[in-house]
Amino acid sequence: MAPPSPVVVVTGANGLVGAAVCRALVERSAQVRAVVRRAGSAPVLQGVTEHVGDFADEFLAGAVTHGADTVVTTVHPMGSSREAQHRVGVEGTPVIARAARDAGVARLVHVSTAGVYDLTADVGDVADDGALLPEGSGDYPDTKNATDAALAAVDGLTTVLVRPPAILGAGETSVWNTLRPRAIRDGDRRANPSRTWPWVHIDDLATFIADVATGAVATADDPQRGPVASGTTPVIVAGEPATWRDYLGTVTDALGVTPEWTDEPVWTGQLLTDRARGWGWAPEVTLARAMAELRQGLTTRS
Repeated sequence: MAPPSPVVVVTGANGLVGAAVCRALVERSAQVRAVVRRAGSAPVLQGVTEHVGDFADEFLAGAVTHGADTVVTTVHPMGSSREAQHRVGVEGTPVIARAARDAGVARLVHVSTAGVYDLTADVGDVADDGALLPEGSGDYPDTKNATDAALAAVDGLTTVLVRPPAILGAGETSVWNTLRPRAIRDGDRRANPSRTWPWVHIDDLATFIADVATGAVATADDPQRGPVASGTTPVIVAGEPATWRDYLGTVTDALGVTPEWTDEPVWTGQLLTDRARGWGWAPEVTLARAMAELRQGLTTRS
């Protein structure tokens, strides 16, 4: 007999990351419980059932995690007020994490960010357990760091903190393919071209998350080989090396505007992905392909 399909809960299933994760999970024959705030917004895919409501509501969190194998959390209102980011991330996400633990869910996969790391000019390469930014570094890193810490405090779960840098991928809500280019068009074009611009394509990110969520990556005593059972394991997921010349140069060229290059001290290290690769992951989308997709989207819209 074939093993039963894993049941995976995905919060923010209508977002750029959440929708991509749902697709990758369906490709792996998982049964997906897609949690969204608006009815009819979950991906319409075989194996996906929509659950409408707030994942921070204890009743909904308890119901949707009952009988599940894994929970994937993708929601953080980047760009919102600090109060909103704290409410949703630091206060809300642990609600579904505790519900998952109480329901006997084996694994929690949380989409954190590489933006929690100290990437100042004098810092070299950064690994998964690298130094984090101190409190007071900004609303987004502060609340993301606090959310990670709150999830680590939920005992009884095997928790994976996935830390992607800039996420590339076509979509109206895509920060780096749509929203940031709008700001660049409107005049936000200053950058040191040598500054490291770490990135990952949404397809590669979703592949990693889906593999971890469906158990394709087994737990291990050594975090370099897999998630630590009943512990919290951060893991960086990033594509090949790139600089701001690659990104900003592509966007400005596609939009027909001129970048404003600067020469201030900047971070020129790399995000190390040894841990993710030790878990069997490797990015498939090249920088050239990602930039071509970005350029095509901008050219089509303009």
